[in-house]
Amino acid sequence: MQSDNELTESAPLIIAVNPGSTSTKIGLFRGDEAVGEETVRHSDEALRPFAERPVLDQLDMRLAAVRDALAPLGVPPDRPAAVAGRGGLLHPLASGTYVVNDAMLDDLRRASRGEHASNLGAFLARGLAEECGCPAFVVDPVSVDEWEPVARLSGLAGLDRECLSHALNTKAVAKRFARQTRRPYDSLRLVVAHLGSGISISAHRDGRMVDVCNPREEGPFSADRAGGLPAIKLLDLAFSGETSHDELERRIFREGGVYSYLGTRDLADVERRVDNGDADATLVVDAMLYQIAREIGAMATVLGGRVDAILFTGGMAHSGRYTEDLARRVDWIAPVHVFPGEDELRALAEGAARVVRGEEGAREYRPTTDDRRPTGGSS
Repeated sequence: MQSDNELTESAPLIIAVNPGSTSTKIGLFRGDEAVGEETVRHSDEALRPFAERPVLDQLDMRLAAVRDALAPLGVPPDRPAAVAGRGGLLHPLASGTYVVNDAMLDDLRRASRGEHASNLGAFLARGLAEECGCPAFVVDPVSVDEWEPVARLSGLAGLDRECLSHALNTKAVAKRFARQTRRPYDSLRLVVAHLGSGISISAHRDGRMVDVCNPREEGPFSADRAGGLPAIKLLDLAFSGETSHDELERRIFREGGVYSYLGTRDLADVERRVDNGDADATLVVDAMLYQIAREIGAMATVLGGRVDAILFTGGMAHSGRYTEDLARRVDWIAPVHVFPGEDELRALAEGAARVVRGEEGAREYRPTTDDRRPTGGSS
């Protein structure tokens, strides 16, 4: 029988790359276990030349930074079995691990669903993989869409709800919980609350994420995102002549939420203000947690009130104050379990390792002209 050390040594070597707006995170993994991780911070000075340009113009700069960061991690001579990058704003997709192909890169170049740093992930993975002579993948992009038709209608014809979420971390945490409880993921009914700079709360049934609040447009407000807003008042503001489209989008998506009320995105600082008796901070935190709990309750109804567990994850889940308060509000629905942090590098490595080990098939990305219909088949 192999020892734990021997099993680790025989596990596939995976490089994981997660580009963010001002940083790129790089991880080296043996199977699911981290060998080393690095975070490259991109200074304002380094990013300034790209301020008004497509995000893919940063590719050469980011790829050079990733190579430099990998050097001290000491990539072993057996070379990686795969490179996994964060998936970007692609068209709606089924959950899974996708081969980075030309069709995917072409869609990301067009950026038809928007510019975002995650659009760099597939290009970074492909660049490294070509140098290493191994396959490149993306895992559970933000556009994973497993909704049923009933979830898509918004109430206004031609204005369907859109599924964008923290699918990578959400699906990984759900599967991690399933392994811990020794139950198949597809047998569980879960509500997963990703509590980060954006908040997405999802319902999982039969191994699928059947509904989720899109943190760009709906659901609770968060550190700097406004969440769902009163439609008529928003319409009045949009046509008031006091703000442009870009300014209003910035107020909603980067200067909304806690920031709009308290002038800070730092939730640890907000906690300190609450501890010091700041009434405004106390009200804002209470309102945010109230809205999160309300959305968890809504997702419980999607599951018919039969929920096996509620999972908290994301950066906010590091705070005992926030998770304990939330648990008191919702633990009458189902037991609460906390998975703090956004362990996206590990989630990327896990997805690639499952394919390399033959536990699941890699999916082939296919372009589509219908953004409402998820695509992607096993290759």
